[in-house]
Amino acid sequence: MADHNRAARLAQRIKVILAEALQKTVKDDRVDNVTITEVRVTNDLQQATVYYTVFGDDETVADAHQAMEENRGLLRREMGRGLNIRLVPTLELIRDTVPEQAAQLEEALRAAKARDAELAAQRENAKYAGDEDPYKE
Repeated sequence: MADHNRAARLAQRIKVILAEALQKTVKDDRVDNVTITEVRVTNDLQQATVYYTVFGDDETVADAHQAMEENRGLLRREMGRGLNIRLVPTLELIRDTVPEQAAQLEEALRAAKARDAELAAQRENAKYAGDEDPYKE
């Protein structure tokens, strides 16, 4: 069994190899906006999960996903050429949705901050419904 450090080093190397392959080897215009964000390799070095993001609208994202799936074999071949291991890991390509989720979370935080500021402004001019201090004599 391989240790975690070797799997992490291999994942980093695969990330570099795939990024270079997308730029130089893959001759598909649909992958121009693809960025490899993370690669995870199992401890037995048999499976590599590749997370990628696509800059563009929904149609561009769908086209890029299709192009990535079509070029999976080419990417695996380039990965095999760049690695010095006997068995080349199989590729699982997953679109990374973390940036979109982060943008939604930031928008929710921005809205909450605006509501807090609005409540603070209302609180400054607020007056008690009854007397100032009904317990004073």
